[in-house]
Amino acid sequence: MSFQQGLSGLNATSKNLSIIGNNIANANTFGSKSSRAEFGDMYARALNGTGASQIGIGTNLQTVAQQFTQGNITTTENKLDLAINGSGFFQVADATGSVSYTRNGQFKIDREGFLVNNGGLQLIGYAADELGVVQPGLAVPLKLPTAGIAPAETNEIDMEANLDARAGVRTPAAAPLITFSDPLTYNNATSQTVYDTKGQGVAVTYYFQKSAADTWNVFATANGATIRGTTAAPQPVGTINFDPAGGRPTVRTLTFDITAPGPNQAGTTPLPIAGLTLDISRMTQYGAPFAVTDLKQDGYAPGQLSDIVIEEGGLVMASYSNGQSKPAGQIELATFRNPQGLQAQGGNVWERTFAAGDPIVGVPAEGNMGVLQSGALEESNIDLTGELVNMITAQRMYQANAQTIKTQDQVLQTLVNLR
Repeated sequence: MSFQQGLSGLNATSKNLSIIGNNIANANTFGSKSSRAEFGDMYARALNGTGASQIGIGTNLQTVAQQFTQGNITTTENKLDLAINGSGFFQVADATGSVSYTRNGQFKIDREGFLVNNGGLQLIGYAADELGVVQPGLAVPLKLPTAGIAPAETNEIDMEANLDARAGVRTPAAAPLITFSDPLTYNNATSQTVYDTKGQGVAVTYYFQKSAADTWNVFATANGATIRGTTAAPQPVGTINFDPAGGRPTVRTLTFDITAPGPNQAGTTPLPIAGLTLDISRMTQYGAPFAVTDLKQDGYAPGQLSDIVIEEGGLVMASYSNGQSKPAGQIELATFRNPQGLQAQGGNVWERTFAAGDPIVGVPAEGNMGVLQSGALEESNIDLTGELVNMITAQRMYQANAQTIKTQDQVLQTLVNLR
């Protein structure tokens, strides 16, 4: 008599219970994927028989299939926590450059500034140069910057404002053309800060003086010192002539230099700034009160690194204390034709195998890649309730297989006891 069927059932069910137990143990492991036991029946084979009435000789465990379905995404308070919503794996590398793959986005910054997981493996992606331009190509471990951002000199100024067409002419009858301390010698004024090559701020004030119908003189001071002319005889940096019919300037830009700015609030004198271009194409002259709706320039002071933000496209943005930001790198993801072929290595990582195929790499939110969510983690896709039910079923199956062995034993004992 054969105990093969019951014994194979016990072995298979025992392995199934182990798989279920591993799933339950990792129900709270971020990025973990459930596994499923898949069985196959077994038959004895004759060399020259068809075996039309064969009886099976049991079962065996054919494979442990990983289930790469999407897990729920839960938010956290850590900006370096990352969740992939969709397909793809983070790529992490060890000290030798060997690449592994993970869905667990619990990353931290090590002492050298690299983004690493709890196992010390470094997250890889595309580096950015000093100007913040991402360099696609060979992925390397991502290292966050520590240096500040260099200042930038102001070159262009863009002004959007309305000058009141109903305003009266304010040109003085005698020199000087304007007295900055006397508001009766001009109609309106507005100010902004521009920067020299060292990032030192220069307070520039623009004075608008209506000199004739549809004609406005523009005077300017830098830290209180006139930009053109002398203190006793200031000169305009330009004149705005408006189209009488449309209310738009006939000239789009004014150009001037700041050759001798006055001392700033810190008591130091900024460097000269040459070739400033003031874009006035968006200025208007309508019958409405004076209003400045936009005034911006392209320079900035130096700044120190203040924050790191990771966008859904994988861009790692460095923010600085002067309000500027630039990319510090971009995360690269990988997908596989057959993710079930990946070999689990523990520590929430998988390694590539021949069965999985070659990795297909790309940035998040492009092609088949999922999007990233910063400050969030992907929970395990294990259904704890379903696993508990499966465990009860596996237990009953184990008992049933044990019962077949017990019955076989009783039948054999009866046969032996025959007289």
